[in-house]
Amino acid sequence: MNVLVLGSGGREHAIAWKIAQSKHLNKLYVAPGNPGTAYLAENIDIKLDDFARLAEFCIQSKIDYLLVGPEVPLVDGIADYFLQNQSTKHIFVIGPNKESAQLEGSKDFAKDFMLRHKIPTARYKSFSKSSITRAYDFLDTLTPPYVLKADGLAAGKGVLIMNDLDETKSALSEMLNGRFGVAGEIVVIEEFLDGIELSFFVLTDGNDYVILPEAKDYKRIGEGDTGLNTGGMGAVSPVSFVDKDLLQKIEQKIVIPTMAGLKKDDMKYVGFIFIGLMIVENEPYVIEYNVRLGDPETEVILPRLKTDLLEIFEAIKTNQLNTIKIEFEDKKAATVVLVSKGYPEAYNNAKNIEIDTIENSIVFHAGTKYIDEELVTNGGRVFVITSLAENIKLALDSSYKNIENINFEGKRYRKDIGFDLE
Repeated sequence: MNVLVLGSGGREHAIAWKIAQSKHLNKLYVAPGNPGTAYLAENIDIKLDDFARLAEFCIQSKIDYLLVGPEVPLVDGIADYFLQNQSTKHIFVIGPNKESAQLEGSKDFAKDFMLRHKIPTARYKSFSKSSITRAYDFLDTLTPPYVLKADGLAAGKGVLIMNDLDETKSALSEMLNGRFGVAGEIVVIEEFLDGIELSFFVLTDGNDYVILPEAKDYKRIGEGDTGLNTGGMGAVSPVSFVDKDLLQKIEQKIVIPTMAGLKKDDMKYVGFIFIGLMIVENEPYVIEYNVRLGDPETEVILPRLKTDLLEIFEAIKTNQLNTIKIEFEDKKAATVVLVSKGYPEAYNNAKNIEIDTIENSIVFHAGTKYIDEELVTNGGRVFVITSLAENIKLALDSSYKNIENINFEGKRYRKDIGFDLE
């Protein structure tokens, strides 16, 4: 089989790493890829929004599977583009169509979906610039903290959680007046849920589904979950507080109604569903849907996957997902993210990187590139280091030990991943 993976981050490196292990793989490509994926696949210099060139490449290279890593191409309709063209309709896209991708592309759409299908979520209302007075009135009915969410895609920066009512109203006005561009033309105001976050993953062929290992992501930049939100500073899997009772609640109250809702609404959904949960007094509530794998959760759950990933894709393509047994390592996985100084705000790129011997860990490239044959930083999140062991502590010890063998100016990372699960 020939496979093209779209994306350039740590998630796509992890996906390519897993696909490269398949006995069914003939040729693997990543567009645009990064220096890490170049060790596993052929990187292709095509932009993610250039659907025509991607389609042309897929035809020429006889691609069987197109796996879409990031959300933007899905929200922009790449699955529809390939399916609607006679020359590419045979290429199987792992990712939902444009309508289904609105579960991530529009928070208002997602919340309305949850409401219609009685999926537990926080109380909310959506507002535009013309209804800002009513938005202020709704804020007056809530107790702090206040949650503001830009409706559209805002590169992970469109959620604000604030305690002061006047500051929240000011921030709301800024959002509705262009702070996040078109993504903030509608703002969802949400009741704050006080609990513990959990990342949950489902893989579906449109009829059946399988549940992947859960993970816990650490979003804040500082130790003890302090400071600004980031794209993710680390993750662990499995999660110690997730027992059989909670898993059953999540499946019965969240997963099954979600799948039933997709069918009832005639939404063509194939691929991964990331369900961001808040667990409040052992009850699950949906914070958000993502229509692809998370990052850095991908880097912590795929190393636990024992089943051949291309065999899973084939089962999805043939609507036989219910016939395949998917197995995972019993070992625990922990991942730590190395970031550039200043992230998630302004940071400098092109810092030289030195990597010594890495043992008992996997290093995924998230933001690197070559300049004159020198490996340098090229992003806020630079590397993701994952280790597997008999318990989370040993896995973290291994990741932290190997972090000392990766160096660049301004290297930063959290030293307390998993702190709240001890």
